[in-house]
Amino acid sequence: MTTAAPEGPAPFKIGFTLKAGSAFEAEWLTPTVYGHSAEETAKRGVELLTALKAEGLIELTSKAADYTRSQYKGSGTNPGGGSAPKRFNGGKVESKGQTPQTAGDDCPHGRSLVQKANWTALFCDGPDGDKCEPLWKQKDGSFKANK
Repeated sequence: MTTAAPEGPAPFKIGFTLKAGSAFEAEWLTPTVYGHSAEETAKRGVELLTALKAEGLIELTSKAADYTRSQYKGSGTNPGGGSAPKRFNGGKVESKGQTPQTAGDDCPHGRSLVQKANWTALFCDGPDGDKCEPLWKQKDGSFKANK
């Protein structure tokens, strides 16, 4: 006797993030698999990751990202050339992409500025597992850790 295939949407889902580097601008692959049981979903995850590698999709993604970056001509702002836009912050003029200096920051790895619609933070550039705590932009323009 055969069992019928499950009907309806698969209730289990695994999403993977394969990131090419520790920097925020590194390319990502974010494949997802679904299954009707945890075991099925896990097996499909293994199959998917194995196929991504075997078929060269991971390497192709990296090459496509490199090519796309090489084609960027810019719009008068960096990284394509020209001068970076300026902004006024805490009495100082800064380039938009410039990482602000923060008094008392003892991070030995350096930091990267990340600006989103409703928050700005300085993230440690150190290796995974050895990252310093992020510094969040305050209303007065300074940066500090959430402690």
